Amino acid sequence: MPDTYGLDCPVARTLDVIGERWSVLLLRDLFLQGPRKFQDFESSLSGISPNTLSARLKRLEEGGIIERRFYAEHPPRANMY
Repeated sequence: MPDTYGLDCPVARTLDVIGERWSVLLLRDLFLQGPRKFQDFESSLSGISPNTLSARLKRLEEGGIIERRFYAEHPPRANMY
């Protein structure tokens, strides 16, 4: 992950992960609504492109802020926590 703030402190590292546009809104939806599917985020965040949504979710997951859980269903599905 890039160290955009150049500081070695927890707040700066957290901002590196959640400081991008849309990330805080994704976290808001998770805190208020609970586990969500990709389509749920698309519906609640009008204006976010699928590519941006995917990139932000991936960044939050890589940062250990959220996790994805897969379910054994057909077709397979995943929720973000």
